[in-house]
Amino acid sequence: MIAWIRRSSIAALVAALLLFETVGNASALTPDDVEIQQLLEKSLSVVEIDKEITRVQQEQTKQKAVLTATQTRIDDQEKKLAEQREETGKVLRSYYMGERDWLLRVLLSFHSLKDWLTLLDYIDIIFSRDRTLMTQYTEQARSLRHEYEEQSEQQRKLQQVEEDLLKQRDRVAQLQKEMNITLEGRSDAEKLRLLMEQLNTYWNNVGIREVRTYFKALSDAMDHLPEWAQNNKDYLEINGFNYKLRIPEDALNDFLREQNELFNVFAFQFKDGQVIASGSRDGISIEVAGTYTVESEPKNHIQFHINSLKFNNIPLPDTTRQELEETFDLSFYPQQVLKFLTAKKVEINDGELVITLAVQF
Repeated sequence: MIAWIRRSSIAALVAALLLFETVGNASALTPDDVEIQQLLEKSLSVVEIDKEITRVQQEQTKQKAVLTATQTRIDDQEKKLAEQREETGKVLRSYYMGERDWLLRVLLSFHSLKDWLTLLDYIDIIFSRDRTLMTQYTEQARSLRHEYEEQSEQQRKLQQVEEDLLKQRDRVAQLQKEMNITLEGRSDAEKLRLLMEQLNTYWNNVGIREVRTYFKALSDAMDHLPEWAQNNKDYLEINGFNYKLRIPEDALNDFLREQNELFNVFAFQFKDGQVIASGSRDGISIEVAGTYTVESEPKNHIQFHINSLKFNNIPLPDTTRQELEETFDLSFYPQQVLKFLTAKKVEINDGELVITLAVQF
Protein backbone atom coordinates (compact mmCIF):
# COMPACT_ATOMS: atom_id res chain seq x y z
CA MET A 1 0.00 0.00 0.00
CA ILE A 2 2.82 2.41 0.95
CA ALA A 3 4.68 1.60 -2.26
CA TRP A 4 1.53 2.31 -4.28
CA ILE A 5 1.11 5.67 -2.56
CA ARG A 6 4.71 6.55 -3.32
CA ARG A 7 4.32 5.58 -6.98
CA SER A 8 1.10 7.58 -7.20
CA SER A 9 2.75 10.51 -5.47
CA ILE A 10 5.69 10.52 -7.86
CA ALA A 11 3.36 10.20 -10.82
CA ALA A 12 1.32 13.15 -9.59
CA LEU A 13 4.40 15.23 -9.02
CA VAL A 14 5.86 14.47 -12.45
CA ALA A 15 2.53 15.20 -14.11
CA ALA A 16 2.16 18.49 -12.30
CA LEU A 17 5.71 19.58 -13.06
CA LEU A 18 5.38 18.71 -16.72
CA LEU A 19 2.08 20.51 -16.89
CA PHE A 20 3.31 23.68 -15.21
CA GLU A 21 6.96 23.92 -16.16
CA THR A 22 6.11 27.26 -17.79
CA VAL A 23 4.00 28.63 -14.96
CA GLY A 24 6.69 31.17 -14.09
CA ASN A 25 6.01 32.78 -17.45
CA ALA A 26 2.32 33.69 -17.45
CA SER A 27 2.31 34.51 -21.17
CA ALA A 28 3.32 30.91 -22.00
CA LEU A 29 0.15 29.47 -20.47
CA THR A 30 -2.63 28.54 -22.85
CA PRO A 31 -6.27 28.96 -21.75
CA ASP A 32 -6.41 25.18 -21.35
CA ASP A 33 -3.34 25.23 -19.07
CA VAL A 34 -4.90 27.98 -16.98
CA GLU A 35 -8.13 26.00 -16.63
CA ILE A 36 -6.26 22.87 -15.52
CA GLN A 37 -4.16 24.87 -13.07
CA GLN A 38 -7.31 26.36 -11.56
CA LEU A 39 -8.80 22.87 -11.23
CA LEU A 40 -5.75 21.62 -9.35
CA GLU A 41 -5.73 24.71 -7.15
CA LYS A 42 -9.41 24.27 -6.28
CA SER A 43 -8.93 20.56 -5.67
CA LEU A 44 -6.07 21.21 -3.25
CA SER A 45 -8.07 23.99 -1.59
CA VAL A 46 -10.95 21.57 -0.97
CA VAL A 47 -8.54 19.15 0.74
CA GLU A 48 -7.14 21.90 2.98
CA ILE A 49 -10.50 23.50 3.78
CA ASP A 50 -11.84 20.06 4.70
CA LYS A 51 -9.07 19.90 7.30
CA GLU A 52 -10.16 23.28 8.62
CA ILE A 53 -13.75 22.03 8.80
CA THR A 54 -12.57 19.08 10.90
CA ARG A 55 -10.65 21.43 13.19
CA VAL A 56 -13.65 23.76 13.53
CA GLN A 57 -15.94 20.82 14.30
CA GLN A 58 -13.56 19.77 17.07
CA GLU A 59 -13.54 23.32 18.39
CA GLN A 60 -17.35 23.35 18.24
CA THR A 61 -17.52 20.15 20.32
CA LYS A 62 -15.05 21.64 22.80
CA GLN A 63 -16.99 24.91 23.13
CA LYS A 64 -20.26 23.04 23.66
CA ALA A 65 -18.67 20.97 26.43
CA VAL A 66 -17.28 24.11 28.07
CA LEU A 67 -20.68 25.80 27.82
CA THR A 68 -22.41 22.79 29.37
CA ALA A 69 -19.92 22.75 32.27
CA THR A 70 -20.46 26.48 32.82
CA GLN A 71 -24.24 26.04 32.83
CA THR A 72 -23.89 23.28 35.44
CA ARG A 73 -21.83 25.60 37.65
CA ILE A 74 -24.36 28.40 37.18
CA ASP A 75 -27.26 26.14 38.15
CA ASP A 76 -25.37 25.05 41.27
CA GLN A 77 -24.42 28.61 42.21
CA GLU A 78 -27.94 29.92 41.63
CA LYS A 79 -29.24 27.30 44.06
CA LYS A 80 -26.61 28.17 46.66
CA LEU A 81 -27.23 31.88 46.17
CA ALA A 82 -30.97 31.41 46.72
CA GLU A 83 -30.24 29.66 50.03
CA GLN A 84 -27.71 32.34 50.96
CA ARG A 85 -30.19 35.06 50.03
CA GLU A 86 -32.75 33.60 52.43
CA GLU A 87 -30.23 33.51 55.30
CA THR A 88 -29.00 37.00 54.51
CA GLY A 89 -32.58 38.25 54.34
CA LYS A 90 -33.23 36.96 57.84
CA VAL A 91 -30.18 38.81 59.16
CA LEU A 92 -31.13 42.06 57.44
CA ARG A 93 -34.72 41.81 58.68
CA SER A 94 -33.51 41.21 62.22
CA TYR A 95 -31.57 44.49 62.13
CA TYR A 96 -34.31 46.38 60.33
CA MET A 97 -37.03 45.16 62.73
CA GLY A 98 -34.90 45.80 65.81
CA GLU A 99 -34.59 42.12 66.72
CA ARG A 100 -30.92 42.61 67.65
CA ASP A 101 -31.61 45.63 69.90
CA TRP A 102 -32.13 43.44 72.99
CA LEU A 103 -28.47 42.47 72.85
CA LEU A 104 -27.44 46.08 73.30
CA ARG A 105 -29.98 46.61 76.08
CA VAL A 106 -28.77 43.54 77.96
CA LEU A 107 -25.17 44.60 77.46
CA LEU A 108 -25.89 47.96 79.06
CA SER A 109 -27.83 46.45 82.00
CA PHE A 110 -25.05 44.22 83.37
CA HIS A 111 -23.31 45.19 86.63
CA SER A 112 -20.79 42.32 86.77
CA LEU A 113 -17.69 42.87 84.63
CA LYS A 114 -17.23 39.12 84.19
CA ASP A 115 -20.80 38.62 82.93
CA TRP A 116 -20.48 41.72 80.79
CA LEU A 117 -17.35 40.39 79.08
CA THR A 118 -18.96 36.97 78.55
CA LEU A 119 -21.98 38.57 76.90
CA LEU A 120 -19.70 40.78 74.82
CA ASP A 121 -18.01 37.65 73.46
CA TYR A 122 -21.42 36.16 72.71
CA ILE A 123 -22.53 39.31 70.88
CA ASP A 124 -19.28 39.33 68.91
CA ILE A 125 -19.95 35.74 67.80
CA ILE A 126 -23.46 36.67 66.62
CA PHE A 127 -22.27 39.77 64.76
CA SER A 128 -19.34 37.86 63.24
CA ARG A 129 -21.72 35.21 61.94
CA ASP A 130 -23.93 37.95 60.50
CA ARG A 131 -20.92 39.53 58.78
CA THR A 132 -19.82 36.14 57.45
CA LEU A 133 -23.26 35.51 55.98
CA MET A 134 -23.28 38.93 54.32
CA THR A 135 -19.75 38.45 52.96
CA GLN A 136 -20.55 34.98 51.64
CA TYR A 137 -23.64 36.29 49.91
CA THR A 138 -21.66 39.11 48.29
CA GLU A 139 -18.96 36.69 47.11
CA GLN A 140 -21.54 34.23 45.77
CA ALA A 141 -23.28 37.03 43.87
CA ARG A 142 -19.97 38.28 42.45
CA SER A 143 -18.96 34.75 41.44
CA LEU A 144 -22.31 34.20 39.73
CA ARG A 145 -21.95 37.45 37.79
CA HIS A 146 -18.54 36.25 36.61
CA GLU A 147 -20.05 32.95 35.48
CA TYR A 148 -22.77 34.80 33.55
CA GLU A 149 -20.12 36.93 31.81
CA GLU A 150 -18.05 33.83 31.04
CA GLN A 151 -21.11 32.07 29.67
CA SER A 152 -21.87 35.02 27.39
CA GLU A 153 -18.30 34.96 26.05
CA GLN A 154 -18.48 31.19 25.51
CA GLN A 155 -21.79 31.56 23.66
CA ARG A 156 -20.19 34.24 21.47
CA LYS A 157 -17.24 31.95 20.70
CA LEU A 158 -19.55 29.05 19.91
CA GLN A 159 -21.60 31.24 17.59
CA GLN A 160 -18.40 32.38 15.85
CA VAL A 161 -17.24 28.77 15.47
CA GLU A 162 -20.59 27.73 14.01
CA GLU A 163 -20.50 30.66 11.58
CA ASP A 164 -16.97 29.69 10.53
CA LEU A 165 -18.11 26.12 10.02
CA LEU A 166 -20.96 27.20 7.74
CA LYS A 167 -18.64 29.54 5.86
CA GLN A 168 -16.07 26.81 5.19
CA ARG A 169 -18.74 24.32 4.15
CA ASP A 170 -20.13 26.88 1.71
CA ARG A 171 -16.63 27.41 0.31
CA VAL A 172 -16.14 23.69 -0.26
CA ALA A 173 -19.56 23.35 -1.86
CA GLN A 174 -18.84 26.28 -4.20
CA LEU A 175 -15.43 24.90 -5.18
CA GLN A 176 -16.90 21.46 -5.83
CA LYS A 177 -19.61 23.03 -7.96
CA GLU A 178 -17.07 25.01 -10.00
CA MET A 179 -14.90 21.94 -10.53
CA ASN A 180 -17.87 19.85 -11.62
CA ILE A 181 -18.96 22.50 -14.12
CA THR A 182 -15.44 22.68 -15.57
CA LEU A 183 -15.03 18.90 -15.76
CA GLU A 184 -18.43 18.36 -17.38
CA GLY A 185 -17.27 20.28 -20.42
CA ARG A 186 -14.02 18.39 -20.91
CA SER A 187 -13.33 15.16 -22.76
CA ASP A 188 -10.36 14.38 -20.47
CA ALA A 189 -12.41 14.74 -17.28
CA GLU A 190 -11.48 11.30 -15.90
CA LYS A 191 -7.77 11.89 -16.45
CA LEU A 192 -8.02 15.23 -14.68
CA ARG A 193 -9.92 13.68 -11.78
CA LEU A 194 -7.13 11.12 -11.46
CA LEU A 195 -4.51 13.87 -11.60
CA MET A 196 -6.31 15.84 -8.88
CA GLU A 197 -6.59 12.73 -6.72
CA GLN A 198 -2.90 11.94 -7.16
CA LEU A 199 -1.86 15.52 -6.44
CA ASN A 200 -3.98 15.56 -3.28
CA THR A 201 -2.45 12.25 -2.18
CA TYR A 202 1.02 13.61 -2.83
CA TRP A 203 0.26 16.77 -0.89
CA ASN A 204 -1.12 14.88 2.11
CA ASN A 205 1.73 12.36 2.21
CA VAL A 206 4.73 14.46 1.19
CA GLY A 207 3.91 18.09 0.41
CA ILE A 208 2.48 19.25 3.73
CA ARG A 209 5.32 17.54 5.59
CA GLU A 210 7.88 19.39 3.45
CA VAL A 211 6.13 22.73 4.01
CA ARG A 212 6.05 22.16 7.76
CA THR A 213 9.73 21.18 7.71
CA TYR A 214 10.61 24.56 6.20
CA PHE A 215 8.43 26.45 8.66
CA LYS A 216 9.85 24.54 11.63
CA ALA A 217 13.39 25.38 10.47
CA LEU A 218 12.41 29.06 10.10
CA SER A 219 10.82 29.13 13.54
CA ASP A 220 13.91 27.60 15.13
CA ALA A 221 16.17 30.06 13.31
CA MET A 222 14.10 33.06 14.45
CA ASP A 223 14.83 32.08 18.06
CA HIS A 224 18.51 32.88 17.38
CA LEU A 225 17.99 36.10 15.39
CA PRO A 226 18.17 38.41 18.46
CA GLU A 227 21.52 36.86 19.44
CA TRP A 228 22.73 37.30 15.86
CA ALA A 229 21.69 40.98 15.96
CA GLN A 230 23.68 41.47 19.18
CA ASN A 231 26.76 39.92 17.59
CA ASN A 232 26.44 41.96 14.38
CA LYS A 233 26.29 45.52 15.65
CA ASP A 234 27.24 46.85 12.21
CA TYR A 235 23.57 46.44 11.29
CA LEU A 236 22.41 48.37 14.37
CA GLU A 237 22.22 52.19 14.26
CA ILE A 238 22.00 53.93 17.66
CA ASN A 239 20.74 57.48 18.11
CA GLY A 240 20.20 58.22 21.79
CA PHE A 241 17.34 56.01 22.92
CA ASN A 242 16.36 55.17 19.35
CA TYR A 243 17.68 52.24 17.35
CA LYS A 244 17.42 51.01 13.78
CA LEU A 245 18.16 47.43 12.89
CA ARG A 246 18.92 47.09 9.17
CA ILE A 247 19.02 43.50 7.94
CA PRO A 248 20.25 43.05 4.35
CA GLU A 249 18.75 40.01 2.62
CA ASP A 250 22.23 38.59 1.91
CA ALA A 251 23.13 38.77 5.60
CA LEU A 252 19.82 37.16 6.57
CA ASN A 253 20.36 34.32 4.10
CA ASP A 254 23.89 33.76 5.42
CA PHE A 255 22.51 33.65 8.97
CA LEU A 256 19.82 31.13 8.00
CA ARG A 257 22.32 28.87 6.24
CA GLU A 258 24.40 28.86 9.41
CA GLN A 259 21.33 27.69 11.31
CA ASN A 260 20.20 24.94 8.96
CA GLU A 261 21.59 23.51 5.72
CA LEU A 262 18.00 23.36 4.46
CA PHE A 263 18.39 27.07 3.64
CA ASN A 264 21.07 26.27 1.08
CA VAL A 265 18.15 25.70 -1.31
CA PHE A 266 15.72 28.17 0.28
CA ALA A 267 16.38 31.91 0.11
CA PHE A 268 14.79 35.16 1.28
CA GLN A 269 14.20 38.31 -0.73
CA PHE A 270 12.97 41.72 0.39
CA LYS A 271 11.10 42.99 -2.63
CA ASP A 272 8.04 45.09 -3.50
CA GLY A 273 7.21 45.64 0.17
CA GLN A 274 7.13 41.93 0.89
CA VAL A 275 9.31 39.19 2.30
CA ILE A 276 9.52 36.45 -0.33
CA ALA A 277 11.02 33.10 0.62
CA SER A 278 11.32 30.39 -2.00
CA GLY A 279 13.21 27.23 -2.77
CA SER A 280 12.96 23.71 -4.09
CA ARG A 281 14.37 20.26 -3.46
CA ASP A 282 13.46 16.71 -4.45
CA GLY A 283 11.02 18.04 -7.05
CA ILE A 284 9.07 20.14 -4.55
CA SER A 285 8.99 23.92 -4.82
CA ILE A 286 7.67 26.21 -2.11
CA GLU A 287 7.13 29.96 -2.18
CA VAL A 288 6.01 32.07 0.75
CA ALA A 289 5.26 35.79 0.53
CA GLY A 290 4.30 37.94 3.47
CA THR A 291 4.69 41.13 5.46
CA TYR A 292 5.69 42.18 8.96
CA THR A 293 3.66 44.31 11.36
CA VAL A 294 4.33 45.67 14.84
CA GLU A 295 2.06 44.01 17.42
CA SER A 296 1.64 44.78 21.12
CA GLU A 297 -0.19 41.66 22.32
CA PRO A 298 0.62 39.52 24.19
CA LYS A 299 3.85 41.54 24.21
CA ASN A 300 5.60 43.87 21.80
CA HIS A 301 6.96 42.00 18.76
CA ILE A 302 7.29 41.97 14.97
CA GLN A 303 4.70 39.57 13.56
CA PHE A 304 5.01 37.81 10.21
CA HIS A 305 1.81 37.45 8.17
CA ILE A 306 1.60 35.01 5.27
CA ASN A 307 -0.02 36.69 2.27
CA SER A 308 0.47 33.80 -0.13
CA LEU A 309 1.80 30.25 -0.06
CA LYS A 310 2.47 28.14 -3.14
CA PHE A 311 3.23 24.45 -3.42
CA ASN A 312 4.67 23.55 -6.84
CA ASN A 313 3.27 26.88 -8.11
CA ILE A 314 -0.22 26.01 -6.85
CA PRO A 315 -1.62 28.56 -4.35
CA LEU A 316 -2.83 27.14 -1.05
CA PRO A 317 -5.93 28.54 0.70
CA ASP A 318 -6.03 31.02 3.56
CA THR A 319 -6.92 28.26 6.03
CA THR A 320 -3.54 26.60 5.44
CA ARG A 321 -1.70 29.91 5.82
CA GLN A 322 -3.54 30.69 9.04
CA GLU A 323 -2.82 27.25 10.51
CA LEU A 324 0.90 27.61 9.76
CA GLU A 325 0.98 31.11 11.29
CA GLU A 326 -0.63 29.80 14.46
CA THR A 327 1.59 26.72 14.68
CA PHE A 328 5.00 28.23 13.91
CA ASP A 329 6.17 31.43 15.56
CA LEU A 330 8.14 33.47 13.03
CA SER A 331 8.07 36.63 15.13
CA PHE A 332 10.98 38.82 16.19
CA TYR A 333 11.06 39.91 19.86
CA PRO A 334 13.15 43.08 20.47
CA GLN A 335 13.29 42.40 24.23
CA GLN A 336 15.57 39.47 23.46
CA VAL A 337 18.11 41.90 21.98
CA LEU A 338 17.86 44.38 24.86
CA LYS A 339 15.41 44.13 27.74
CA PHE A 340 13.89 47.60 27.39
CA LEU A 341 13.68 47.68 23.58
CA THR A 342 10.32 47.92 21.86
CA ALA A 343 9.52 47.83 18.16
CA LYS A 344 8.00 51.03 16.76
CA LYS A 345 8.00 50.48 13.01
CA VAL A 346 8.99 47.91 10.39
CA GLU A 347 9.74 48.61 6.73
CA ILE A 348 10.50 46.25 3.87
CA ASN A 349 12.70 47.97 1.30
CA ASP A 350 14.19 46.32 -1.75
CA GLY A 351 17.02 44.18 -0.43
CA GLU A 352 16.66 45.27 3.19
CA LEU A 353 14.43 44.87 6.26
CA VAL A 354 14.44 47.91 8.56
CA ILE A 355 13.13 47.69 12.14
CA THR A 356 12.81 50.93 14.14
CA LEU A 357 13.26 50.37 17.87
CA ALA A 358 13.17 52.53 20.98
CA VAL A 359 14.13 52.14 24.63
CA GLN A 360 11.08 52.16 26.86
CA PHE A 361 11.62 52.30 30.62
